[in-house]
Formats: sequence, C-alpha cells, structure tokens
Amino acid sequence: MTEKFLAKSYGKRGETEVRAHYDAWAASYDDEIAANGYATPGRCAAALAQTGLKTNAPILDLGCGTGLSGLALMLKGFSIIDGTDLSPGMLEQARARGLYRQLYEGEPDGGLPPGPYQAICAVGVISPGAAPVSMLETALTALPRGGYLVFSFNDHALADDSYTQGLAEVVNGGTARMIFEEHGPHLPGIDLNATVYVLEKT
Repeated sequence: MTEKFLAKSYGKRGETEVRAHYDAWAASYDDEIAANGYATPGRCAAALAQTGLKTNAPILDLGCGTGLSGLALMLKGFSIIDGTDLSPGMLEQARARGLYRQLYEGEPDGGLPPGPYQAICAVGVISPGAAPVSMLETALTALPRGGYLVFSFNDHALADDSYTQGLAEVVNGGTARMIFEEHGPHLPGIDLNATVYVLEKT
C-alpha cells in the first residue's frame, strides 16, 4: 500500500524537515493530490490570465513541486516558465514534464532565481508547514513595478494571524495593490479550501 503524505504536510517546520517530507512524497504526490481534487493550480493560472499578462511573459513558478502549477499555466497559454523548489525529488518529477525553461533548487536563505520575471506564481506554497509569510515580500522584491504575484492561502494559513496580518501589511504598506481575491476549493477530498490572490507591484 502506498504511503499517504497529505495529512502530514501541515505540521512541518524548518527547511530540512520540509525538504525531507516532499522528497519522500515526490513519486506519489500527483496521484494522492489528484485523488483529493487539487483545484488551486487551475484557479491561480486562471486568475493570472485575467490580468491580461502576455502569454510570452517570463513567469517563475515558486515552489513548483512536481510541476502541476506549471502545467496549469501552460494550459492557459503561458509559454516561458521557470520553476524553483526546495525538494530535489519534486524537481526531478517537474523536469520529467518537459515544460519548464529552467529549474532551480531553492536557496537556503529563501533567495529567488535572478529572472527577470513579469509574474511569480506561488500555488499552495505560502502556508504553515511550507513557506513563511515573509515570502510575499521576497517575491514582490524580485518583481518589476507592474509585475504580478499570484498565490493562495489555504484554510490553515487563513486561520493563522501571522499570515493574514503579513498580507495586510504588504497591501496597506503600499508595496502592492490587491487586484483579485477569491475563496474556493483547494483540496475538496479533505474539505480544504483556499483563497487565491493576485497582487500587482506598485
């Protein structure tokens, strides 16, 4: 019987523990996630497409995992996609899809590939057990003025004041303006929802 990892994902802390968890999960990730109706990659890609971003604009898929979010972006017509992830095992699966221009293993300090990028997509990444809310500032810093950051907060992140307050500080501080916000399904199989956001850097 294949080991299940999804239920163990939300209590992980620290880069080493998170990397080991996703390395172990990489080979069975797509099957387990698909069985639970993973909806957020498609929702994020659709939200980004609604901005009018040109399909040949370079995009960074932050926390790309096995490439499901990159696939969703490609299906919306986007053609220049780089990916980055902490997990070498996940990157191996993403590389096999053949849709990324470049793939990068995440830096220990949370730094991002050099780009430049017109958009950064962080699907299911900024949440307890994965990336801290400070990743919002890191991503926005890497974007030019007018660039887009599309990301999601699942119900666990929405229930954590550090995440909701961190987002409010970014928006209220004038770093970016929120142009899209929609709550909806994330993993229906475990009754987990998420809010998808698009920020435009100001």
